[in-house]
Amino acid sequence: MAGVVDADTHIIEHDGIWKLLEPEVYARRPVLMGIPNDTLYKENNGLWLIDGAIFPKPAGKGSFAIANPASDREKARTDIDVAVRHISDPQARVRDMDKRGVDVEVVFPTLFLAYLTDDAELEAALCRAYNKWMAQAWKESGNRLRWVVVPPLHSIDVTLQEVEAGKENGAVGVFFRGVEGDRSLADPYFFPIYAKAEELGMAVCVHTGAGAPAITNVFDRAFSHNLPHVRSLPLFAFRDIVAHRLPERFPGLNFGFIEASASWVPFVLHHIQRSLRGVNIGSSNPAASVALGPELFRDYRLFIACETDEDLPYLLTYIGEDNMIVGSDYGHEDQSRETDVVAMMRSREDIPTSTIEKILADNPRRFYGL
Repeated sequence: MAGVVDADTHIIEHDGIWKLLEPEVYARRPVLMGIPNDTLYKENNGLWLIDGAIFPKPAGKGSFAIANPASDREKARTDIDVAVRHISDPQARVRDMDKRGVDVEVVFPTLFLAYLTDDAELEAALCRAYNKWMAQAWKESGNRLRWVVVPPLHSIDVTLQEVEAGKENGAVGVFFRGVEGDRSLADPYFFPIYAKAEELGMAVCVHTGAGAPAITNVFDRAFSHNLPHVRSLPLFAFRDIVAHRLPERFPGLNFGFIEASASWVPFVLHHIQRSLRGVNIGSSNPAASVALGPELFRDYRLFIACETDEDLPYLLTYIGEDNMIVGSDYGHEDQSRETDVVAMMRSREDIPTSTIEKILADNPRRFYGL
């Protein structure tokens, strides 16, 4: 039996990563700041100062939440050792994986869940440093820690270089948020990246994140939490990728939608069906009309990350048992975290054991090309 693949885990970025910055940009490195815990930010009082802005902004208009190593909240954690959260000790992370019954983790960023800067040079430097750190972690983990490349999307040529280097150093995908800046993921601007990922057998990984500042700035977490400007963005990407038939343009490319749960799928499929009446979607043969159900996910190589408490029997009728995956969000402590994801999935009695094992092992291995 194939070992379990935790399809969505995280690193908490820290000062050590920026020691890998090139000397000419080191003075512009992200700087950690701690502020008093009696402000509006309370225990979420750790901030990165980057290019004159703070990340995260925990409260008010434009607010979003990401774990920060300087915050009282993060410092107080006892659930996961700090070296494991930072992946400064990859072997300790692997030992935790063994305890959780996980064979392979796929690691996503935390800080880069937010749109950080318009400065192409700084963005490229930050991404290169992060990708170098993860490449080192992969090597030290004995191939157990796989990861997704964080692309400097203001510089397509640099992104292509980073994707190639990532492939040589354990990366299995390319990281996107559901909207990037002011661009849909169906924008031809991104096609060279998709083509390179297809060539190298790497997945396009659409993860939740505050990737569109114009959207982020509308919302206040006190009213909206993370739904409109963070968690909903992969839904927009799914709609546009399917409606514009990107999987037909890139027939060897897998697309995954991560940490947005799966319960949105029937709603978005219904919207696509009504908005594209008379248009054949979901088949490489334009003359054939394929229902917007499991056939679509199979033929378009679309993978959806579920959560363990969702109505999986219902969702499987839309997605199919071969295109659903699951991740623990390990490393974080937010509402998406399901540290005991393996045990929780295997305890479910409403779906066949064979389907559970596909979700835990076989499907993520196909998605990530493991």
